[in-house]
Amino acid sequence: MRNTTAIGLGLITLFTGLTVAYFSRQQAMAQATAPTGLILKASPYSVEETETRFKKILESKGLSLFATVDHAENASGAGLELRPTRVVIFGNPKVGTPLMQCQQTMAIDLPQKVLIWEDEQGDVQLAYNDPQYLGGRHRLNGCGVETLKTVSGALNNLTNAAIAP
Repeated sequence: MRNTTAIGLGLITLFTGLTVAYFSRQQAMAQATAPTGLILKASPYSVEETETRFKKILESKGLSLFATVDHAENASGAGLELRPTRVVIFGNPKVGTPLMQCQQTMAIDLPQKVLIWEDEQGDVQLAYNDPQYLGGRHRLNGCGVETLKTVSGALNNLTNAAIAP
């Protein structure tokens, strides 16, 4: 019985390690091909499931969900085809407003957005604007540095939770 339990635990540990390694590799590959200013992450779930998980996390954290744009549905309405592609628009005015006070042009990139889509290979990807990149884009010049760090950490944690196995 002990050997069976030890083997079972060993297999679980091995499987968990391989799963984590696989998704870490997927994340690294996605980020290596990311357009400038975007953070890309692979999701093991469908577009719909990734979106649902992400929205539940937003809700649990008390963040405002402003809208969801279903680009594939909109394309279909125009007689066109597009793989599943959705944008979730969300935020927290207590965090975003100070950034806009630093530089009002930040408003073009706020509230926050997460893009969830199915790529050409059928894999699901998630992307969001890198807050540090936005700080440079809008020339915050030191204003809002701590806020940008907070936003970066929050986006990383929110999206990681949505794609966690």
